[in-house]
Amino acid sequence: MTNLNKHIVVIGASRGIGKSTVELLALQKNVTVFALSRNLERMEKSFSRLTNVHCFHFDLAKDNVKEQAYKIFKQIGHIDYLINNAGYLVNKPFLELTRKDFEHSFQINTIGAIETVQTAIPFMKKGHIVNISSMGGFQGSMKFPGLTAYSSSKAALVCFTEMFAEEYKETEIQMNCLCLGAVQTEMLEEAFPGYKAPLSPEEMAEFIVLFTLNNYKWMNGKIIPVSLSNP
Repeated sequence: MTNLNKHIVVIGASRGIGKSTVELLALQKNVTVFALSRNLERMEKSFSRLTNVHCFHFDLAKDNVKEQAYKIFKQIGHIDYLINNAGYLVNKPFLELTRKDFEHSFQINTIGAIETVQTAIPFMKKGHIVNISSMGGFQGSMKFPGLTAYSSSKAALVCFTEMFAEEYKETEIQMNCLCLGAVQTEMLEEAFPGYKAPLSPEEMAEFIVLFTLNNYKWMNGKIIPVSLSNP
């Protein structure tokens, strides 16, 4: 893997928006995409035709995220772009939520993403990190019953974005956060059964790719709502 190529890491790449993002990134020139997800078999099947995509098993639910990430990033060598797209959603009435529900939500949606960034920084001299949050985690947006654990963990990712940008403002590493609205994915169906979203994963992925590679250059620590509807 040559250092002349731009190296892009996508976390949560096995389905939905992550999968579509990898496929669109692979069409760019001089790019190598590293797709990370718990479901390695699914990724290898989806991306087998893409010679510039490399797949790695990566499980944010585990307590050794840094160890997993280091082993992968050491093989990659350097990182130019990192997209934290993984997400976990539990849809339960508030009084039915358990400690395990909250721990799992925050581990995948917040802590895992933060630990991934901590591990990635030594491999980034400059670059752009994009955190994928949700309109459910965007302050002042419409909220929905049953999504307390999910929305709270995604809101924490928003705050982390602002804190990181402040701490690293003197470096050439930028971080921004996209709060996505409704996209027709498996996760949306879990949250809102029968709801028809106005955007497909492919359409949202097109926005994410453009923003990640080009449209971020005058932004750092920004929280950007990307939504056509509520939810």
